[in-house]
Amino acid sequence: MRRRVMSMLAGATLAASTLLGAGPVAADTAVGTAAGTPPVEFGDDWHDPVTAAPPVPKPHTKSCEVTVAEAQFKDFTPYKGEYTPPAKCGKGRWGKVVLRLDGKVKGRQYDRLGYLRIGGVEVLRTSTPEPSVDGITWSVEKDVTRYRETLSRDQQVEMLIGNVVNDTYTGIIDVKATLTFYEAAMPTTAPDRVLPLGDGKDGATLTTPRNSERIVAEVYATGSGGGCEEYWYLTVPDAAPYSCKADHGPYREVQVKVDGQLAGIAAPFPTVWTGGWSNPFLWYVIPGPRAFDIKPIEYDLTPFAGVLNDGRAHRVEVSVVGVPEAQTGWSTPVNVLIWQDEKSDRVTGRLTGHRESTPVNTTTYTPGTGEEAHRLDTEGGHRLRVSGYVNTSHGRVATTVTRSLANTSLHRWTEGESTDALKATWTDRETVTTGRRAVRTDRTYTMDGTTALGAGDRLRTEISLGDRAESVTRTGGRRTGWSVLDDRYDGDATYTANVPRDQRHAVGTSRERYRLTGDTGCYDRTIATAQGTLTRDHRRC
Repeated sequence: MRRRVMSMLAGATLAASTLLGAGPVAADTAVGTAAGTPPVEFGDDWHDPVTAAPPVPKPHTKSCEVTVAEAQFKDFTPYKGEYTPPAKCGKGRWGKVVLRLDGKVKGRQYDRLGYLRIGGVEVLRTSTPEPSVDGITWSVEKDVTRYRETLSRDQQVEMLIGNVVNDTYTGIIDVKATLTFYEAAMPTTAPDRVLPLGDGKDGATLTTPRNSERIVAEVYATGSGGGCEEYWYLTVPDAAPYSCKADHGPYREVQVKVDGQLAGIAAPFPTVWTGGWSNPFLWYVIPGPRAFDIKPIEYDLTPFAGVLNDGRAHRVEVSVVGVPEAQTGWSTPVNVLIWQDEKSDRVTGRLTGHRESTPVNTTTYTPGTGEEAHRLDTEGGHRLRVSGYVNTSHGRVATTVTRSLANTSLHRWTEGESTDALKATWTDRETVTTGRRAVRTDRTYTMDGTTALGAGDRLRTEISLGDRAESVTRTGGRRTGWSVLDDRYDGDATYTANVPRDQRHAVGTSRERYRLTGDTGCYDRTIATAQGTLTRDHRRC
């Protein structure tokens, strides 16, 4: 897509969840105007944002609700407040805790990135939809039971959705965040400690309890901020004539190091915000996968537990490989989740193995000639295997983590970037073996899109996005659990660029199918829109 169009429209954007929008409609029912059909083109208003993702499952037990934050965001001033946990519904041993964010905005505004932190722990990273003149509302739910230990005490709250409000951009973002606590029907597990490390880019010190037997780091990695790292998957080396440059092209990898030693690698998810790909009409009703609830990347650091449990402070650093030196645009806040051996005062152990491959990142630029498009082919990848053991009250437990990353992409663009196309795949395959139990997770992310500026400045974007994860658990070689998540978005939208909003004559369709199957059941839902109207909502399971 042409960079000057992208910068004009994309805005200063910076886990188990669902975007609820205005509520579900009857299965396989057409919903539109009074006549049951969508308008000929987009108007001044459209359906509230909604996704096909499932609601967060909730137990049928006693519940208590607490308001965590309520604020209007007009600038970059954070909301600060205080949180007190409920005295009932489990008193810190809740069976489930669900976070809900309700938002509303109207007028003209870009998509914005935000966060919610409780006791310094990042519990939600989110972005916002772009509003209509008449206004929209949306809601996001997230299971935050893993932060139960933090939520069991009085804490300071900080929330920010950075925004700019002036004569042109009039949308004030009005939000309310609540937590609902559910009494446990049976014993439940959650981390014993959650330690926030802030943004790990410059490194932070971590001192774990000396009886830690499992350690997991989670990183809410987002490339954003309105600059080129918001579209990192489109960057090209200096030799290629394109408006977004990166020394080594578009390959990105999020790494975690402990005391300077590589401890974890992961592929970042290629999030598309609601102004992305030069075409907000794609995302007004159905956002791209993960756009409103950014899932953290998880790294099992248990092989390092024997090192970290020595009572000393250790340096933990997060970096994004491929970002040009001194380039801003990535945010990487870190939480460390810790499970302790309650029957031991000290868990000892050691790191027994560490092997990584030579990182691969090759780009091949083919210049365009005449009507032939410029072309950049990229292949990247990396492998890491780490092993260690801990001596617990229930015996010695060995853990091995293997992770393998791969990225292939084909980027084509014409002179002036009037046509811009990308087809890319990222794979992130991980196996965590602990004792007799092995969990393998294969993640695949896909992006296939084209933006073209044609006659009369009609800009058309066609795009497909995929978020897929297959997980299999084996105990003693026998399969004891499995799940498959497959979230796919398809959109096609056209409008007249470089004119006021009421002269754009925009048309567009979007569709999302979210499938979740496994040994615990089946969920399969498809929703579709045309010109901002919800036209289909179909459930198959």
